[in-house]
Amino acid sequence: MNDAGQHDVAGVVIRPAQAHEVPGLEQLIASSARALSAGFYKPHETEAAITHVFGVDSDLVADGTYFVAEERGEIIGCGGWSRQRTLFGGDRFAAREPGYIDPATEPARIRAFFVAPGHARTGVATRLLTACEDAARLAGFRRAALMATLPGAPFYAAQGYLQGDPIEHDCGGVSIAFVPMHKELLQK
Repeated sequence: MNDAGQHDVAGVVIRPAQAHEVPGLEQLIASSARALSAGFYKPHETEAAITHVFGVDSDLVADGTYFVAEERGEIIGCGGWSRQRTLFGGDRFAAREPGYIDPATEPARIRAFFVAPGHARTGVATRLLTACEDAARLAGFRRAALMATLPGAPFYAAQGYLQGDPIEHDCGGVSIAFVPMHKELLQK
């Protein structure tokens, strides 16, 4: 990262999200979920997840641990990490857990990764994940954990995350499968 807290790789800048960008990020998240979940979730499952789970956690934005990928002034992806106890879910998610975790004993939380459909599978998510893992390491974390969507699980597996047993989560009366995953954050 440079002095402004930005990662610039191949024309894509990774930088902390700003509070005024949250409405646009919410739109990007919904668009990404609808397009990239096709074939993994039924449309009504995707809509339930958008309504009840997916979205920006404004606490991460305030902490400076939620990043955007920006190309020529356009936000094309987002994702973050956290030292907060909540493992997944945006501001609308009812099962948020208050409090912070200890980096010596608990894993950093990798959170809310979404890429604009036209930029999927171009390395944007990898750049965001690298920025998050690097920042978590600097904060003293030795491990990372996340709750992957079904379309996200293959991406995280390719990045070295190990898959746990899938869980079913109730999203407003609709059961949706998610995959817990974890990884050791080796020192660079």
